[in-house]
Amino acid sequence: MNASLSPYLLGLACTECGRELDATAPRGLCPACARPLAARYDLAAVRAKTARAEVAARRRGVWGLREVLPLGLDEAPISLGEGTTPLLPLPDVARRHGLGAVFVKEEGGNPTGSFKARGLSLAVTMARACGATDVALPTAGNAGVALAAYAAAGGLAAHVFVPADCPPSFVVAARALGADVVLVPGFITDAGRKLREVAPATWFDLSTLREPWRVEGKKTMGYELAFDLAFTLPDAILYPTGGGTGLVGMAKAFDEMEALGWIEPGRRPRMICVQVEGCAPIARAFHDGADEATPWEAPTTAAAGIRVPAAVGDRWMLRILRATGGTAVIVPEAAMLAGTLALSRAAGVLASPEGGAVWAAFERLAEGGGFAPGERVVLFDTGSGLAYGAALEAALSSVR
Repeated sequence: MNASLSPYLLGLACTECGRELDATAPRGLCPACARPLAARYDLAAVRAKTARAEVAARRRGVWGLREVLPLGLDEAPISLGEGTTPLLPLPDVARRHGLGAVFVKEEGGNPTGSFKARGLSLAVTMARACGATDVALPTAGNAGVALAAYAAAGGLAAHVFVPADCPPSFVVAARALGADVVLVPGFITDAGRKLREVAPATWFDLSTLREPWRVEGKKTMGYELAFDLAFTLPDAILYPTGGGTGLVGMAKAFDEMEALGWIEPGRRPRMICVQVEGCAPIARAFHDGADEATPWEAPTTAAAGIRVPAAVGDRWMLRILRATGGTAVIVPEAAMLAGTLALSRAAGVLASPEGGAVWAAFERLAEGGGFAPGERVVLFDTGSGLAYGAALEAALSSVR
């Protein structure tokens, strides 16, 4: 290690078989069952030394949560100011549906335009701490821009593998930030296979859930929700789901906060996975009662961030949906596009298509009795619509 680890970091544990590993040089999946690893902390020690009010008062973004992050407390992270994104109230929407509150967690204000900045700040920081000079991942777009930005800020070389039909704005942005961008025919799964075929052993593969640190950055969204809502969690969270790091990350955050004594024991928001008809492997598996998802053939949707035909964290996600009494919603492409405009105009943000899918799912659930009167609901818009010019034009064309 080129940097120290947090004194509170105990190690890693497999999310499937429970096997425990050392955290000094984590790379890849569990060696026993090839499932994702997750960081474990000495939360009793954190609880004894750190008051929740102290942490909440810092409001310094992702890295204000140092006690539950893996880097040594005195080490400097690679940070561009990610996190502390707004939680926007929509009182008119709440009244229309008889709900106590509806909020939009707007992630488009992150440094690279999406929630991917949270995870890549952590992952690139930890890769550098482990001695990396090169970092790589497959991406549908936003993660590649974030990787390029944090690698540039940290003095590392970035290698980004994207589907050939990735929205051009993402490719241009990653290249402008200095990344080597490789276009691969097919989908993000094909880009991942290509990466693993050509990558030297010296590259750190930061693919979704194939290392444990991106989820540590994404979990900070869960902590921020608690901070913003005075440590009373919402009743339901709707989340656009591709690789699933945000969904599992927030669930991990809520588990940690319960152990820390920061939230009410045993109470969890219903986690609601949102996918689109052209690519819905997790939702299909959920409704089929399956423990894992089968790959989706020929995925298609303008929401590039959730066009993920196979996710290594599928079993983890499905357990969380069921444990929280949540569900999975599949929305038509047309409803997603219409939802992109509706969310943009309701919240005053330029929503991403992924956020549009969440809006469409919310409206379907609200109109179909999916929420009890007075409940509080959080909708996630995971990125800015600025990078999705073609999708926005398609949305506008559909209403002309």
